Amino acid sequence: MSKKSFTAAKESRRRPPPSSGRPTRSQSEQRHNQLLARALDEFLEHGYELATIDAIRTSISMTKRTVYSLYEDKKMLFRAAVKRAIDEWTMPVDTLRALETDDLEATLTAIARVRVDYSISPIGLKLQRIINAESYRFPDMSRLMYEQGAVPTIRFLSDLLERHAKHGKFVVDDPEVLAQSFMSLLVGGPTRGIVLGRTIDMQDIEKRIRINIKLFLNGIRSR
Repeated sequence: MSKKSFTAAKESRRRPPPSSGRPTRSQSEQRHNQLLARALDEFLEHGYELATIDAIRTSISMTKRTVYSLYEDKKMLFRAAVKRAIDEWTMPVDTLRALETDDLEATLTAIARVRVDYSISPIGLKLQRIINAESYRFPDMSRLMYEQGAVPTIRFLSDLLERHAKHGKFVVDDPEVLAQSFMSLLVGGPTRGIVLGRTIDMQDIEKRIRINIKLFLNGIRSR
């Protein structure tokens, strides 16, 4: 080996191995979301009391230092996991606006269908079950789910019913109460059993929606 080659090889051995570098912002966000998604599943599967941060972080190969740099305790991690799920599940009001037509019955039927679909989606069922189980411990999360998930739809329905009442075909004395009743009858009713574990096929849900829409409209129709 020449003296020049020997020196180059020696210098190469002295250099530290190339570093993988710090994760990019996108990679960090992806890992953070992975943590929150796994935490939600862990809390749902074992309950808040039995779920542990160690079990959550170990399942996704995340260091304790990384987790605790983000959340100082299990309560903060629970709230963050549930809030992320609520944000993901929340229906944009534009989705409701796109369903509106001049036919109130058709519009209400479309809204009921899409709201039921949201409620029985995988993330919707997870949220309802974990909120039902832990609402006594985290009432703020229960309020957030209602305010962010239900209130925008109730406001949209209130405005929709009030506008149709101006034509004289329907009587809408308290649009907000009627909108809440609609959500309870058309959405809460068909999905409650599914949340509790009952098997209800989509044909049965569709039948319930049609019957309850007629019941609702007959209740507010002018006489």
